[in-house]
Amino acid sequence: MEQKGKIGVTTDNIFPIIKKFLYSDHEIFLRELVSNAVDATQKLKTFSSLSEFKGELGDITVSVNVDKDNKTITISDRGIGMDADEVNKYLNQIAFSSANDFLDKYKNDANSIIGHFGLGFYSAFMVSKKVEVITKSYKEGSEAVKWECDGSPEYTISKADKEDRGTDIILYIDDENLNFLEKSEIEGLLKKYCRFLPVPIAFGKKTEWKDGKSEETDEVNIINETNPLWTRKPADLTDEDYKKFYTELYPFTDEPMFWIHLNVDYPFKLTGILYFPQVKSNVDLHKNKIQLYSNQVFVTDSVEGIVPEFLTLMHGVIDSPDIPLNVSRSYLQSDQNVKKISNHITKKVSDRLDEIFRNDRPQFEEKWDSLKLFVEYGMLSDDKFYDRANKFCLVKNTDNKLFTFEEYKTLISANQTDKDDTLIYLYSNSKDAEYSYINAAKEKGYDVVLFDGQLDVHMASLLEQKLEKCRFVRVDSDTVDNLIKKDEEKEVSLTDKQKEELKDTFLHRIPKIEKTEFTIDYKALSENVMPIQITQNEFMRRMREMSAMQTGMSFYGEMPNNYNLVLNIDHPLIKNIMADVDGKEKDAVEKYAEENSTVGQLIDLALLSNGMLKGEELSKFIKQSVDIINKSQS
Repeated sequence: MEQKGKIGVTTDNIFPIIKKFLYSDHEIFLRELVSNAVDATQKLKTFSSLSEFKGELGDITVSVNVDKDNKTITISDRGIGMDADEVNKYLNQIAFSSANDFLDKYKNDANSIIGHFGLGFYSAFMVSKKVEVITKSYKEGSEAVKWECDGSPEYTISKADKEDRGTDIILYIDDENLNFLEKSEIEGLLKKYCRFLPVPIAFGKKTEWKDGKSEETDEVNIINETNPLWTRKPADLTDEDYKKFYTELYPFTDEPMFWIHLNVDYPFKLTGILYFPQVKSNVDLHKNKIQLYSNQVFVTDSVEGIVPEFLTLMHGVIDSPDIPLNVSRSYLQSDQNVKKISNHITKKVSDRLDEIFRNDRPQFEEKWDSLKLFVEYGMLSDDKFYDRANKFCLVKNTDNKLFTFEEYKTLISANQTDKDDTLIYLYSNSKDAEYSYINAAKEKGYDVVLFDGQLDVHMASLLEQKLEKCRFVRVDSDTVDNLIKKDEEKEVSLTDKQKEELKDTFLHRIPKIEKTEFTIDYKALSENVMPIQITQNEFMRRMREMSAMQTGMSFYGEMPNNYNLVLNIDHPLIKNIMADVDGKEKDAVEKYAEENSTVGQLIDLALLSNGMLKGEELSKFIKQSVDIINKSQS
């Protein structure tokens, strides 16, 4: 028996497209062929359980063998196999309407072609100059069949010698893909795509260390775990099981904080385990650690756009047969099942965090520094998550005490509501750098939130939109008396000439700092308040910080830092300087500023308190301070 013919495709250009346009994804051939072998084996197991197959299952291991000398890769299974009619049906009929239009539209998209029309088997031709299929059906009395094709639409079917049921697929690797004949290459791909397939996959022999070198043993090397943790019942698992699985997925990483075991049957099927890793900084380093599977076959670990943005910070495994194995990212993003799965995971994550918060708040607070980035990322990027998370999202003050939003509002309402009935949340980005400002605020009876995280400046803007009538103000953005305005500001009684003289005095003496500009401001504060303070406009500073992480705002990052040099005109030292420069012309004022040590010392102290006095200027300040001490001693 020998049959020749042309594969039933409505155009001859399917093979050139497989060869050329699927080339960037050529490694998926192994995933496709091994997955097909596993499917054939699973079907036989099902037929056996239904008594439709009465023979012995025996060893159902799928094997992958590389023959470097003959330049072949063979994938063998003992599944249902095929008879001649089935070979003709499944291998020779690639029929779909409007083929030319489709191929033209999707010629650059490998996954769309393979996924839409079940061409997984034909991915073999991405790496092969010839493919042979030797198969025998599980049905009693079936004869073995050999199918071969050289990568053109022409094929040959003939009788074959094969005693056992199942299928052998032999790939004759072309010269452009000889790298796939390397053991390490195939082993890497099997571990990537087939690590958790439900049927044993054998590749080569196990090795052991003997006499100072690695030697092969007689034991078959099974590369996969057929019953991975997420397929098992949570009641049968311990905390150590979950931690061990996490370590297997992500070696050399810190222990996860919590985890969620997903197990949904309706309205879609979804299993998996998601872990909360310890994430304290650098969002990007922790993204894309979720592994997406379909029936235990690896699909991708690049899940951005498939799950909500913030969930890409989680680690672990999602497995769903309702997620197509071979489709483009754009298809996944628009697929309704994927959207439902994504929404379900978001809800499960928020429910789990809420459960831990309510049942074990001390543990939740202990882990808050690592949880914070994840929760804030979720609240910033997903409104539904914000609505759930605002009940357990915490703020930490500069005394390291933690509060929910509602608790903190109750704490500060009485003392931090301004004359316009707006609640003012004071915050600091650094307890050390802004110590003097924090201390001044505390002396006024105010409380200060510590916003030292990567996303805190974005959270401040979000909360101003979400919380009722409030503003977030950094503690160094104004003098302490003006941070929360209780009354009308005290009027400054200076003439324009006096303001100009003070401006010329201090701006002339202030050192040049790269990309930094100063504006003189005048406040009538009490004589007990510092003579000079440096503040920075809340809006402009916040925009600069947000621009560092947000595209489309780079122009803020290019603008210079603008600070206010606030002169307390009620302080005796400022009054003395005002008297000294009164009536002087600009040249005389600038000469006075250069020579007057008090002016220089006041400016340096203000810069020093803001961490802005550095290098040569800091050295000069130290020397000047020592000179002042020496004079006071003499």
